[in-house]
Amino acid sequence: MLVPVFTLKLNHKINPHMVTVGKYDGMHPCLTAATQAGKVFIHNPHTRGQRLSSSRITQSTQDSDISLLNINQAVSCLASGVFNPSHEHHSLLVGTQTDLLAYDVHNNSDVFYREVADGANAIVLGQLGGISPPLAIIGGNCALQGFDHEGNDLFWTVTGDNVRSLCLCDFTGDGNNELLVGSEDYDIRVFKEDEMIAEMTETETVTSLCHMHGSRFGYALANGTVGVYDRTARYWRIKSKNQAMSIHAFDLNSDGVCELITGWSNGKIDARSDRTGEVIFKDNFTSSVAGVVEGDYRMDGQIQLICTSVEGEVRGYLPASKEMKGNLMDASVEQDLIRELSNRKQNLLLELRNYQENSKAGTGSKKKEKEGQMGVIPANTQLQTALSVNAGSENQKPSVDLTISTSNDTIIRAVLIFAEGIFEGESHVVHPSAQNLSGCIRVPIIPPKDVPVDLHIKAFVGGKSSTQFHVFELTRQLPRFSMYALCTQGSAPKPRGKATFSITDRLQRVVMWLNQSFLLPEDIEVPDVCFTSLRGAGQLCIKIEQSGEITVSTDDMDLAGDVIQSLSSFLAIEDLSVDADFPDYFEEVRNTLVQVDEYHSVHQRLTAEMADHSNLIRNMLVQAEDARLMGDMKTMKKRYIELFDLNRDLINGYKIRSNNHAELLNCLRAVNQAIQRAGRLRVGKPKNQVITACRDAIKNNNVNALFKIMRAGIQSC
Repeated sequence: MLVPVFTLKLNHKINPHMVTVGKYDGMHPCLTAATQAGKVFIHNPHTRGQRLSSSRITQSTQDSDISLLNINQAVSCLASGVFNPSHEHHSLLVGTQTDLLAYDVHNNSDVFYREVADGANAIVLGQLGGISPPLAIIGGNCALQGFDHEGNDLFWTVTGDNVRSLCLCDFTGDGNNELLVGSEDYDIRVFKEDEMIAEMTETETVTSLCHMHGSRFGYALANGTVGVYDRTARYWRIKSKNQAMSIHAFDLNSDGVCELITGWSNGKIDARSDRTGEVIFKDNFTSSVAGVVEGDYRMDGQIQLICTSVEGEVRGYLPASKEMKGNLMDASVEQDLIRELSNRKQNLLLELRNYQENSKAGTGSKKKEKEGQMGVIPANTQLQTALSVNAGSENQKPSVDLTISTSNDTIIRAVLIFAEGIFEGESHVVHPSAQNLSGCIRVPIIPPKDVPVDLHIKAFVGGKSSTQFHVFELTRQLPRFSMYALCTQGSAPKPRGKATFSITDRLQRVVMWLNQSFLLPEDIEVPDVCFTSLRGAGQLCIKIEQSGEITVSTDDMDLAGDVIQSLSSFLAIEDLSVDADFPDYFEEVRNTLVQVDEYHSVHQRLTAEMADHSNLIRNMLVQAEDARLMGDMKTMKKRYIELFDLNRDLINGYKIRSNNHAELLNCLRAVNQAIQRAGRLRVGKPKNQVITACRDAIKNNNVNALFKIMRAGIQSC
């Protein structure tokens, strides 16, 4: 059984996800974590005689080994590592919703302090692609930004939604790191510098990512799911009723391969095999886990796994010795495993007895009755499935109908469907009442997003009097654009928005893509079709000329981007330029940019007013104290009343400034999403060029150039 080699009880609460270990003097590892009231604590038990104190760092009154770094804002992310290539000592990086601080703890000085308009929800420090200096990469409001140790902005791009997790990993195996980004739109995106090269869709917000080894990485979702990917292939995943607070890769059983260490909201720590997800070790804290990190905290040359709880408890674990290898669990866990295997044995014995009774089914007049009860069905029984688009009615929502039927007069007693991202809990059970049993069941499915989904179907089939049933299992794929019904042109107002591009492939290949990506009543041959969105997003028209020019007409810019990306992937197009015009959406973006300017001017005015109020308060406080010392109580009372009024104005001004900042963030998010959508209309180099050119246009406040680029791409500049 693996036990902690050290345990600490720190008198500071720890914010979840915000724990790191840094060698700030280049030698001694220090546990660092964000705590409440806008502070970061640095635990350094190695140099007790040397204590630093300044305007930023103060000594903790509760623990002599802890120094407190005053941030004076709520900390949103934390990281440490070698930032300046010419120095060995680590820098501490602290992100808030408005700023990024790079701090030299050893020399007690700021490396740089930068305002970040999009906020910092996640941070990672390291080498990215061919960019030579290490970058502090922060993910915020639909944007990614990278700074070098001098505070220079060397990397910027946009992503689909608010960033929640970041990780550096050699995804392609070319020796250079790619950036993995987990966001609130359930996607894991992979960026090779500013080019997105892969995208994996999950079922919830991606809260944590960690590099395992090679191209393998672990992930955690907000719904309690953890798992491991190798590039775009998922090896395994498990789901818990608790939330994964932190994940980390560490070789705990000394087999040369890192396990996935997960800290849970119920205080549990477990280590799982990266290949199978099997639990090889677990332990428990009395409160939620805050973070899992590693470091040579005892300075004995051995790296420990360091686990922290939100209440400030810290435990360190050494990797298993050769004698303990393969026996990391305690006896109670082994008992649980024996109990589980015993239950499985009982289930298998019960199943075997059912088969034996079936084979001994009696002869004569009772044979048929006996066969019916035992669930004996004709040998040629088949389970058939069909998918169709249901436009809905007044009493029924539009949906995709999955029809499951048998090939004879047998009945379907129940159907289980497993599908990611469609059903709550990822599974759906249909169990008709005894009066409504039949050989056909219709299940309405409403996919929330346009992604292809595998439907894993299990159906219980038998006779009407059966008490035992045969289980049929099959998988059916839901096409990507299944929520679009074929319609005739002119049946609804024609969309004003459109995207036009040219391809060199044969038209038959495009028709093949149409037949695979949409649910069509029969295969079409004419490459000129119109669909109605069952989600109420209007019409989607796709027109293909003999010359190879394709026009995608829709008022939904996201949908146009999805269609172009899907078609480009099917035809293996590496670079694609597109002319786009979405007048309604572009007008929205123009209005948003006007609002951004207004919010910026209000922000500056309010900041100036707060500074004036602060100066007035300082002067009035001095006057009030002077009056008190001189015994002039009347003047003192007058000054304190004025001071109270000024303070109230200052608080009201702060509330207005806070609301203004929240609205500004929403507008900046909308602008970043507009750039992302403009990029998704293109493929390869034109996509990256559009994103970079859009950002430059916004930096130069050139709105007209921005819309030219969004319409015609980089060639319009």
